[in-house]
Amino acid sequence: MARRRMIYEGKAKILYEGPEPDTLIQYFKDDATAFNAQKKGVIEGKGVLNNRLSEFFMTGLNQMGVPTHFIKRINMREQLVRMVEIIPLEVVVRNVAAGSMAKRLGIEEGTPLPRPIIEFYLKDDKLGDPLVTEEHIIAFNWASQQDIDDMIALALRVNDYLSGVMYGVGIKLVDFKIEIGRIFEGDFQRLVIADEISPDSCRLWDIETGQKLDKDVFRRDLGNLADAYTEVARRLGVLPRSNGTVKGPKLVQ
Repeated sequence: MARRRMIYEGKAKILYEGPEPDTLIQYFKDDATAFNAQKKGVIEGKGVLNNRLSEFFMTGLNQMGVPTHFIKRINMREQLVRMVEIIPLEVVVRNVAAGSMAKRLGIEEGTPLPRPIIEFYLKDDKLGDPLVTEEHIIAFNWASQQDIDDMIALALRVNDYLSGVMYGVGIKLVDFKIEIGRIFEGDFQRLVIADEISPDSCRLWDIETGQKLDKDVFRRDLGNLADAYTEVARRLGVLPRSNGTVKGPKLVQ
C-alpha cells in the first residue's frame, strides 16, 4: 500500500492517513523507550512482533464484544484502524504490585493485590504522565463520570480476557496499560479500546520462573527484548512468518 500523509508520530508508532474516511494506518516502529524516553534503543523486529501481537489481542476482544479501533492487519508492520478521539488518559489495571505502584506504596514487587486496581494517568510526557484521580478527570473535563464508569468497565473486561489468555500459555498478567478513544455515531458516542495491546504495554511474567517477558527487560537491562517478545508470540502461536530479522538491541545515544 502506498505511503500516505503522516498524521502523527509517537515513540513506538506512526499514524498515516487511511484509505477511507475516518480510518488511519498504524505503523509499528522498532524503537524502544523507557523512563519517559530518557532511555532509547532500536530493537530490530520489535514492530513486527507488536503488530502481530496487538492484532491477536484486538481481534480477540472484538470477537468477545469489547469494541476496539482495530479493523485489520495490512502487512507485517501496518494495520488499518478507525480514527478515534483519544481520551487524554492512560488506564492502568494492576493485578500484582510492580513498577511504580510497588515503589510508591512500599509494597514488595510480586505481591498479589486483593482485587484488580485501576489507576488513571494523564497523558503528558512533559509532566511524566502523572497519576490523577477521578476528581481531577471530572474537574478538568478530560472525561465525564459516565466516561469514567465506561472506561473502568472496559478495562476490567480487557483484564479478564488478557488474564485468561496469558494464563493458558503459562504467563502471569501483572498489569497493563490501555488507551481509550471516542467514536461518534450521529449524536451518540461510543468508547473503544485504541492504540495497541502488546508486551510494550503489559507486564508479563512466566508463571513458573518469574522471568520477565515485557519491556522491563529493556528498562532493567535483563537481556534481549526481542527474545522476550518472541517467546510471548511463540506461546500464543502468532510468530511472524519470517522472524529472521529479529535481532538484538541497538542502543541509540
